[in-house]
Amino acid sequence: MAVCLGLAAMVWAVFSQTLHFDFVNYDDPTYVYQNPAITQGLNWPGVVGLFTHINAGTWFPLTDLTHQLDWQLYGANAGGHHLTNVLLQAATAILLFLMLRELTGRFWPAAFVAAVFAIHPLRAESVAWVVERKDVLSGFFFMLALWAWTGHVRKREAAAGPGNFAGDPRGWAIKYYLALAFFALGLLFKSMVVTLPFVLLLLDYWPLNRLASAGSGGVRTQIQIWLELILEKLPFLLLSAAICIVTVLTQKNAVLIAHSVTIPERIGNALLAYGVYLGHLVYPVGLAVSYVEPGMHHPSLNSAGGTALLLLTITAVAVAGRRRHPYLLVGWLWYLAMLLPVIDIMQTGHNARADRYTYLPQIGLYILMTWGGVELSASWPQRRKLLSLGAAAILTSLLAGAYVQTSYWKNSVTLWNRVLACKSGNAFAYYNLGSAMVTQGKWREAQTNFERALKIDPDYPDAEVNLGVALSGQGQREEATLHFQRALRQNPYSSRRRI
Repeated sequence: MAVCLGLAAMVWAVFSQTLHFDFVNYDDPTYVYQNPAITQGLNWPGVVGLFTHINAGTWFPLTDLTHQLDWQLYGANAGGHHLTNVLLQAATAILLFLMLRELTGRFWPAAFVAAVFAIHPLRAESVAWVVERKDVLSGFFFMLALWAWTGHVRKREAAAGPGNFAGDPRGWAIKYYLALAFFALGLLFKSMVVTLPFVLLLLDYWPLNRLASAGSGGVRTQIQIWLELILEKLPFLLLSAAICIVTVLTQKNAVLIAHSVTIPERIGNALLAYGVYLGHLVYPVGLAVSYVEPGMHHPSLNSAGGTALLLLTITAVAVAGRRRHPYLLVGWLWYLAMLLPVIDIMQTGHNARADRYTYLPQIGLYILMTWGGVELSASWPQRRKLLSLGAAAILTSLLAGAYVQTSYWKNSVTLWNRVLACKSGNAFAYYNLGSAMVTQGKWREAQTNFERALKIDPDYPDAEVNLGVALSGQGQREEATLHFQRALRQNPYSSRRRI
């Protein structure tokens, strides 16, 4: 109970500041406060519509349902919407602790992993951004699914013995179907959790050790056990396949954007993303909501090759140490596999990387590093004291960093100024900062930012449209008309005001 309260307190210490934050102009208007499907609040036709219609180009009906509920409770008060995200993050961190403790039987390592997950600066984007509630919601049900799966395996082995797939299903079927139900709910919040069946196989290897009996048998026995474990996950795999099809069908525009990048460029970008996320894990500095910048889709051969060598080296170490240190392989493959849906080779959108993509994948790295640290320090004198001091220092630094990172989400102006402080050559950030200035009636500042966006990316019809709006707001009608006409030549569908 004390650990659960501690996790909740840490989450509150970092993220309670968001109760005084505004919405931001990055997707919040489209998906929340200017979305008629949400601002009507809870009503039966609206709820049905979430499940039967695509909402703003996506289909996450349960996530949208929570936004409807929040609008019913809080209306346009952004603080109430932020409060829901904070409470969900605390609950997800607590569930992670309880699940890992149940899985491994280790109390303090499970608590440390959950604490790092709760307050790492990379969590700021998922918690402080109202629209990214789908991260914390899908994560909550992901943890529930793993907890139910653990109960299923324990009951099954108690009834039939380790490695035995026979036995009376009445002893374990309830937890199995409960895990399946939690997984289905998680998919309806965000399709990022499609890799859960693979994570279940990893947990079968360690710490559930369901393959232990395969080591004493021949190749045929090992293959048989692997096939039985995979067949056991078949309903989960079918759900994953179904949601993948739905995602592709409902995000056709994102698929078209993704296809504009060549396969070699996507592979290079994917390798770099894996490496960047590793760097941000241990040194979370320079984090921003947008990493769109000139040349980022065209990585150099040296940078991609160097990252590939690093990834292969870590993989080789994890494979070589799998017998004595199975958590190395499980944690590393957890990280690699869970990032696949949003890595540049597989994902359907235009973002090559984003902090929110690390929400669940990096748990594997936390497990790898925590269990590795505990084992490495086994022979140290005063081990407990040193580990306690080290954990306290790490968590204190993460808490401070996460608090600062979260503060950038106060409003649209602070958000985009932060992006530009990290990388000035970001046309997307200048565009959004200009849009924020327009909503404040600061026409001259808006004009400056739209002009900077167009200087970086001259083929940016949305920026042309909004530059025209900013000029029109200053009474410069003729100049505004020129930019509207230029936008129409670039894209005839860009004539709609984009603020």
